[in-house]
Amino acid sequence: MGLCGLPGPLSRRLCALFCALFCALGSAAAAVANEERRSAIPVAATPCWRVEEFVVAQECSRCSSFQAKTIPECHPTGFIEKINCATSKRGEFKSCRSAVLEAHVFWRFVGSMMGVAAVFGVLVVCRQRVLDRKALEKVRKQIESI
Repeated sequence: MGLCGLPGPLSRRLCALFCALFCALGSAAAAVANEERRSAIPVAATPCWRVEEFVVAQECSRCSSFQAKTIPECHPTGFIEKINCATSKRGEFKSCRSAVLEAHVFWRFVGSMMGVAAVFGVLVVCRQRVLDRKALEKVRKQIESI
């Protein structure tokens, strides 16, 4: 018998499913870290917002399909904001993260973790019932043998 009194192969399949789920979450986290690392690589011409003061001219917004093809800053996050540098008076685009999108991703993560916690909670309860049944059966057999 495997988890929750299920046959061994079914128990192994459940374990494999949960392992695959956690591997997928780990690879998603690695992809985000890789994306952040890639966006931190300096390019040949340093953007003015890295070396001088700037003012945000247009708040962070989603890139249009045209902007996504023509503006390289759209690639890391899919969002850009227009900035004006104070000293050089240049207007440039800067990649940014949308607060709404970040909140949505956070709550999706929290929901999925609560779902995983609920599944494992049910598995713990099932396993405890199986163990209790085995203990009661053992005690019953000992009493019968007297």
